[in-house]
This record gives sequence, C-alpha cells and structure tokens, in this order.
Amino acid sequence: MKTIQVPAKDQLNTVSQSILETVQSKMGKIPNLYATIGYSSSALKAMLDTEASLSTDSSFSAKEREAINLIVSQVNNCDYCLAAHTMIAKMRGYSEEDTIAIRKAQYHDAKLNAVILLAQSIASNKGTANPYDLERFFEAGYDEKALIEVTALIALRSFTNYVFANTKIPVDFPEAQTI
Repeated sequence: MKTIQVPAKDQLNTVSQSILETVQSKMGKIPNLYATIGYSSSALKAMLDTEASLSTDSSFSAKEREAINLIVSQVNNCDYCLAAHTMIAKMRGYSEEDTIAIRKAQYHDAKLNAVILLAQSIASNKGTANPYDLERFFEAGYDEKALIEVTALIALRSFTNYVFANTKIPVDFPEAQTI
C-alpha cells in the first residue's frame, strides 16, 4: 500500500506554499496535516477559509468550537485531531479533565453539553441527528443559525479527520489521553 508522506513546503505548488507561510507565521509551525492537505491548494484554502468564516459572527465562541472539534474527532477516532484540539482546548481554558468529559459527551455545563451531544449525534449518524438531541439543542437556547454552523463545523472537522484516516501521517502534537 502506498505510504503518504508529509511534503516539504518546496514540494508543493506556489499557492500552497504561500498559504502555509501564513499558517507558519500565525502558528509558529506548519502542522503535518496542513502540509499534507497542501497537496491540493484548493482544499487547503477552502479548509482555512471555512475555518475563518465560521469563527466570524459565529453562534459559538472559540472555546465552544473546540468542544465541537473534540467530540467530532472522538467520534471519528482521529488521533491527529484529538491531539491538536486537546492542546488548543487547553489553550482556550479547558482542563485535561474537561477535554475528557467533552470527548465522553459528559460535560458539566448543560448548555454546552447540548451542543456536544448534538454534534456527537450528527457525526455518529452520517448527518442525521437524533431528534431528542436536536430538541435539547433548541431548548438550550440555540437557533437555526447555530444548527447550520454546528453542521458546518462538523463537516470541516470530519474533513481533517478523514484526511488523517487516509494518510496516517505522523502526529506532531502531544498525544491526547486515551479514553
């Protein structure tokens, strides 16, 4: 079976190189997953543009978006994204225990847990939420805009989860605890 290698920046086209230079200036490094997605500059640009769009005028704070990233990556068993988003979640103020509670869909805040349970349901059921989880989401105070955004966030994270699942590139973040 073919082994997918993480490309060096100079192995990618100039569009991907330019995008990755911006990533490096913001993050201090080029994550292996981003470099690998850079094989397709259109996919890399689309992913980063979607991420940026979903953080502007969002129904969810950066901290809430990390909870969504964690539960979706847990559903999809993505070691890479669990590692990256556990680290980011801690930077956003979650404790190690919080990240595990989120991944188990047992977070102590009822409103955020409604989002986590809905994201888990959508990701687990190929896009179709359990009606109970959907109702609990709306009862927690979320609206249609939030439903569309959580669905987009799930799709975005599933994309990166699937890239890792099909490439098995080396994880370049501290390993997330197994649960």
